[in-house]
This record gives sequence, structure tokens and C-alpha cells, in this order.
Amino acid sequence: MQKYTMETTVGIFIMFGLILIGVMTVKLGHVSLFSDETYPLVARFTSVTGLRPDSPVFMLGLKIGRVESLTIDQKNQKVVVALRIKKDVRVYDDAIASIKTEGLIGDKYLSINPGGGGDLLKPKGVITDTQPPVDIGDLIGKYAFGEVKK
Repeated sequence: MQKYTMETTVGIFIMFGLILIGVMTVKLGHVSLFSDETYPLVARFTSVTGLRPDSPVFMLGLKIGRVESLTIDQKNQKVVVALRIKKDVRVYDDAIASIKTEGLIGDKYLSINPGGGGDLLKPKGVITDTQPPVDIGDLIGKYAFGEVKK
């Protein structure tokens, strides 16, 4: 009888551990199983150098979402950036999406100026006004070789 009690205790302990690992995977992996508290938006850029899936999306200095994926639109020669935005955040059709750098040489993130003069973007709406990232290396090169006008 003692043997079955020990096996039952170990089995319960292992099941509890597996459940905790599953919960941590879902929480840390940005996976939502039961409810989706975000909606999709799309932005089209001419260049997305340094931007990656899971890069943060900020509006007015607060994190409001993340970059879901990056794909190429061969027909229009643009990069299609799929975003996941929190449901309670409103983005208007005159919003401007730009790619910024954290610090001088930090990671890239997407910044959205929310607009406000147009209509609300619906899920799967497209942000049409975008600004590609500034290439710091190009700017330093132009300044160093005197191509920047004062």
C-alpha cells in the first residue's frame, strides 16, 4: 500500500509541474488560448531594416502591441507588416507608422502616431502613411564626408 501512495504523490507532483510549465509557456510566449485581447492591423513600408517579428509597437510612449509578421508584397514592392494591437486602443485611418530605434544603436520598434482626424481603423485595416527607419550609418557617412548642408 505504501508503494501506491508514493507513486500517486509523485504522479500528482509531475502533473502539477507540467501544468505550470504549460501556463508559463503561454504567458511568456505571448500566446492567447482562451481570449484574444488584440486586433490585427497592417502597415506597408518601403524598408523595415532592423524590425523583427515580436518587436514592440508603441503609441504615445506606451506599448500597445507587437509586430506579428513581416512579408513582401512583390507586386507593389512593399513590406507588409502585420501588427497585433490591444483592443482598447483606437487607431485612426490618418495614423502615421514609423520605425524608430531605442537609443543610439538599440533595437528597432514601431511607433504609431494615432491620428484622430479620420475614421477608426477596423480590424485588418491598413495604415497607409508610413516612414521607414533612418539609417544612422548613412547620416554619419554624409556628415563625415561633407555632404550635409548647413
